[in-house]
Amino acid sequence: MMVDTIDKGSELEAHEGSHAPDWRKGMSDNVALALVVYTCLTIFVTVNALKQGVSSTLPYFALIILVALIIPACHAFEKRWRELPKEKAHDPELRGAYRRDQAIIWALAIGLPLLITAILKALFLTLA
Repeated sequence: MMVDTIDKGSELEAHEGSHAPDWRKGMSDNVALALVVYTCLTIFVTVNALKQGVSSTLPYFALIILVALIIPACHAFEKRWRELPKEKAHDPELRGAYRRDQAIIWALAIGLPLLITAILKALFLTLA
């Protein structure tokens, strides 16, 4: 079982003598994990801030809306890489574009919940 896992991991790292990973799979993995991180931060940071300013079911509706809004953006990043032709899937020249998109996804996944929380707290302070 563990050997199978190690073998599958090595498939990502190299393909037919190439030293580049499969960019399609890598981006798909990044998008999936970024969505989990974004959702967790939204639940524990943003919704908590909303609960302090509003005592109703609004924080839960806001959670649904905030998560629903990020999915199309993440899907666009993933689609761009998923539709990459097979012969380009391991092209080392795509490393820069891959890292750029990876950085954008993670900046959004971590930054948006924190930014929304800061805006909400500032709004609640001015209204109080």
